[in-house]
Amino acid sequence: MRVCVIASSRFPISEPFAGGLEAHTHALVSALRRRGHQVALFAAPGSDPRLGAELLDVPTLQLSDDARRDISNPPEWLMREHHAYLGLMLELARRDGTFDVVHNNSLHYLPVAMARSLSVPVVTTLHTPPLPWLESAVALSRDNCHFVAVSEAMRRSWAPVAPAHVIHNGVDPDIWTYGAGGPRAVWAGRLVPEKAPHEAVRAALLAGLSIDLVGPVGDRAYVDTQVLPLLGPRVRHLGHLSQAEVRLVVARAAVAVVSPAWPEPFGLVAAEAVMTGTPVAAYARGALPEIISPEIGRLAEPGDVVDLARAIRAAASLDREVVHAQAHRRFSLDTMVDAYEQVYVELARSRAA
Repeated sequence: MRVCVIASSRFPISEPFAGGLEAHTHALVSALRRRGHQVALFAAPGSDPRLGAELLDVPTLQLSDDARRDISNPPEWLMREHHAYLGLMLELARRDGTFDVVHNNSLHYLPVAMARSLSVPVVTTLHTPPLPWLESAVALSRDNCHFVAVSEAMRRSWAPVAPAHVIHNGVDPDIWTYGAGGPRAVWAGRLVPEKAPHEAVRAALLAGLSIDLVGPVGDRAYVDTQVLPLLGPRVRHLGHLSQAEVRLVVARAAVAVVSPAWPEPFGLVAAEAVMTGTPVAAYARGALPEIISPEIGRLAEPGDVVDLARAIRAAASLDREVVHAQAHRRFSLDTMVDAYEQVYVELARSRAA
């Protein structure tokens, strides 16, 4: 099929990935191409050259002095992002009929609001709880708009405004290969308050384990005040690593800790960890209760560091081979791509009929 994939204009689809959304887009596009589909990717400058992305035009705005003095003047990055997606949707309208389906894998509202300008189906993956601009765009959509939620938790959140069905995110088992584990815990993700790595650190230490933090600093003030004071021989921040480097750290860990302070939409880091055989201890927030079954991890009361320490000790004792086998059955990349292919084919057939 001829598939157009719309990605983020803010973060390039390249390693080290800014987050799970970018990793998901890279894996999806690569897998679709391996299956013989013609995929056009529209993504931010700096994206992986192997993907052959058509770069989203993110212009530098030359605003007049009067415009800059306007008290309602929005942040420049917001206006640049708006113009990038506006230009893209106008271009797709000009090319209407070039693709069989458009897959919107961004978090921006314009691909949804302007989907009515296209005659082909537009599939939007809902990666977050409802966002105001994105939710308002749904009101402008028509019957060529279709929605997929990355978890049952996200489907329920969006149900009042955007009925969707669920396709769990997938992990490439050829990248996230099995590992023998080790003595330390691991936490992976952006170091920001809503991910609460400081609580993961405290829980791991209470459980008697040292812990490695992996990921970019997303909020410098938070890291300086809440994370840096915890660092030492037993708590290391290994930095923003490539996917292969992250896999090595995770595969050598006794347990992966996931400590969201917000309703986690899916928890890709959990799926990546269990694919290597590393069990997960996580707060029961958002989608994590549907992701973490008793065979692959343990859940804790949200925000309860002592209970998270209990979950860490319990998860670390699980059989790694069983964890890996369950992950391969539930979260393989092929399972996810099979589901998206089915959506594409059914929508294309409906349009043809």
